[in-house]
Amino acid sequence: MMSDWGLVAHWKEKVPLKSVEVELQVRDHVATVVSTLNYENKEDKPLEAVFVFPLPGDAAVCHFSATIGQTQIVAEVKEKKQAREEYDDALSSGARAILIEESDQRPDIFSLSVGSLPPGESASIRLEYVTELAVQADDGLRFCLPAVLNPRYQPQGSVGASVQVTSVPASLVPYSLSFSARVSSPRPVSKVESNCSLDPLQYLNTEQTQATVKLAAGHKFDRDAEVLIYYKDAHQPTAVVEAGQASAKPGSLMGDPVVMLSLYPEFPQDVMSSLASCGEFVFLLDRSGSMDCPMNYSKRDQTRIGSARDTLLLLLKSLPMGCYFNIYSFGSRYEHIFPTSVEYSQTTMKEALKRVKRMGADLEKTEILKPLQHIYSQPCIPNQPRQVFVFTDGEVGNTKEIIGLVKKYSGSHRCFSFGIGEGASSALINGLAKEGGGHAQFITGADRMQPKVMQSLRFALQPAVVDISVTWDLPKGVSVTVLSPPITALFQGQRSLVYAQLSGQSSEAAEGCVTVKYSLAGHPSQNQLHFSLTPAQDTGLTVHRLAARTLIRSLEMEERESRREQDEVKKKVVELSVQSGVISAFTAFIAVNKGDGEAIQGPLVRRNVPKPSIRTCAMSINEFMLLLSAPPIMDSSAPPAMDINIKSGAAPSKSVRGICGIFSKLMKKLSRGPAKMSDPPPQIKCSSIEIDSRK
Repeated sequence: MMSDWGLVAHWKEKVPLKSVEVELQVRDHVATVVSTLNYENKEDKPLEAVFVFPLPGDAAVCHFSATIGQTQIVAEVKEKKQAREEYDDALSSGARAILIEESDQRPDIFSLSVGSLPPGESASIRLEYVTELAVQADDGLRFCLPAVLNPRYQPQGSVGASVQVTSVPASLVPYSLSFSARVSSPRPVSKVESNCSLDPLQYLNTEQTQATVKLAAGHKFDRDAEVLIYYKDAHQPTAVVEAGQASAKPGSLMGDPVVMLSLYPEFPQDVMSSLASCGEFVFLLDRSGSMDCPMNYSKRDQTRIGSARDTLLLLLKSLPMGCYFNIYSFGSRYEHIFPTSVEYSQTTMKEALKRVKRMGADLEKTEILKPLQHIYSQPCIPNQPRQVFVFTDGEVGNTKEIIGLVKKYSGSHRCFSFGIGEGASSALINGLAKEGGGHAQFITGADRMQPKVMQSLRFALQPAVVDISVTWDLPKGVSVTVLSPPITALFQGQRSLVYAQLSGQSSEAAEGCVTVKYSLAGHPSQNQLHFSLTPAQDTGLTVHRLAARTLIRSLEMEERESRREQDEVKKKVVELSVQSGVISAFTAFIAVNKGDGEAIQGPLVRRNVPKPSIRTCAMSINEFMLLLSAPPIMDSSAPPAMDINIKSGAAPSKSVRGICGIFSKLMKKLSRGPAKMSDPPPQIKCSSIEIDSRK
């Protein structure tokens, strides 16, 4: 069930979250992000503040602490059920407590609860996570600070509870954001770009290998903050060895050194030039109601469905003659242009272009699982490797279920994903590509769309690299345990990451070598990287935490796929999560102030902290009538202006301003009050509403 349809609380409650401060530190291609959330209870009763927010889907959340009044408490990672019980017990006894947990089905959504905040008291919450930055088509490194959290559709019968999101239009977000970044690299920093206004880049040394930049004052919560970092030299293979934690047990993940390999395979030019372009391309386009929303507040005339159409049209015009293709679209149901994939020709291309241009966001809900199952059930065409391209805003609740299906068929189907618009789920988009052996792109505007589209097509036309193996040559006495899952996909010049634990010691030369062997179109090839075993300086435990996150995600996937050993795998995840301090789907951060302070008296009032959303309200006639039958708006002020878009089938929307006769009469009728009312009804503010007259 959708957690929010664009009807949001008319925000007259006092929100205890006052400001968010974000500090980004980038070392080469790894980012450490520290967010400080400042709360203040200006009410006359104790509060519990609940904040549901997005983070990058591959983030390793590794630190959580709070300063409440004059007391500082550091959270611990514990099994999720135990953490929830401790939190509830603390609140019941009048103690102060904080809890942060990851959504069961959506690894890019987190919930932060701050409990028993007494009247007049302040709290400062510090949250830290680390993540790798993805390499873009133009060699920029992309960091995205998700500001927009769009509701996620939970298909009936899917696993996991829906996430309840309190959201408001960006202009009504009642807290401020400050953002600063510090970039350092062995290579000079050439420029930093963003979709938001930045202060000028400031270099910290003459070599220009260190720089700082800040978000300009007056930033509005109308978009995700996307930062692109460019270095002067092209990306090169690297290896970073990080020393273990002195207090950790030797032989454990946190006690031993860990190496992070960044591999950029270069295929032989004579092999690449001799490859013939072929394949079967299956395009899957999201036509759910949410795709009719604007890409972001700054470009309200550009819709997600329009951007997805443009992306698909560009791909269609760029396919090589002689390949095969088909186009599916989905919402509550799915459709396909051709009964089966057809050969690409001038005739079939023109027919497909004509049909795609007519596609609108008119298929209601986001049910992606069924069309994927249908695609996978179709027999593959001999000698035409199947490539699945998915275009979606990612507003689904069953993320892990979808990714698990893609992984199941990854041996015969590669999956390339495109996240459309602000707030697209990074967990879904990146997960589809990672488990499907493809590549992920995020389309947030028209300015960088073409190079991203052409890069994905270039990767798709490259034959699948097979027989991939990684071998290690280390000094005597040093052994290696690979923590990353096996590499299943390699693309020309595209980074692949490998994490490994190094055990033992050696008196020999402190150097190692890793060799990646593979076969491309029947041609065996290999790339080598020599690296020093001397630990890097000033990396803290960043590499260890990223390695732990990688291993945790692999074990979580194994737990979902295993039927007999689920409890054993879950136990491994919990142990690793507690040891590394990186939370998982089965653990949470919990902190309780166990001091001798006086217990907080009185009933606890819950306050949901809103997130900005760019959703409009798309609903059927039945849903609209249900809204009208709800308790009335009890507000002395005039009702806010509305836009009502009336849709009939695929006909174009008609905007009706001012609310014409029938609706005015209904509003007057509702204003008389409900027949029975035990509690004051909620105040409702309407954003743009779409009435769909289809059944």
